[in-house]
Amino acid sequence: MRKTFIIFLFISMYSCNGSAQKKDKKENFSVTKTEAEWKAELTPEQYYVLRKEGTERAFSSPLNKNYKKGVYHCAACNTPLFKSEHKFDSGTGWPSFDRAIEGNVAYATDYKIGYARSEEHCATCGGHLGHVFNDGPKETTGKRHCINGVALKFVPAKE
Repeated sequence: MRKTFIIFLFISMYSCNGSAQKKDKKENFSVTKTEAEWKAELTPEQYYVLRKEGTERAFSSPLNKNYKKGVYHCAACNTPLFKSEHKFDSGTGWPSFDRAIEGNVAYATDYKIGYARSEEHCATCGGHLGHVFNDGPKETTGKRHCINGVALKFVPAKE
């Protein structure tokens, strides 16, 4: 009986998610569409990353090595998210920035891989962008916004 109780207690402790892990990411975004509308407007890769919180393969985005002047917008709703002057080569295989355009990126905590990470979403449509880490350039913000290139649309600066 005692063994059964201990096993039951052990299973109960590790099978329940804490309320912090169940943080609801559903917010009130100004751009909302049905899943069918998002699927019709986005490529399959964009849909997977932006709407299903997927991750593109490292080094697969042409935006990773794009160093032109301009602004990176959300591929789903065209909200400006990152400026080219804040982009740097992190060597990770994803476009990286040391800061976002203030107010245009929303943050949530992601526990999908067993520990907490700061997840980034477009503050306008809720599209998943990537994650932010504290291993960016020390001479600027110390942050590395590691962003899926497929979630971005580059708008070149006017010359």
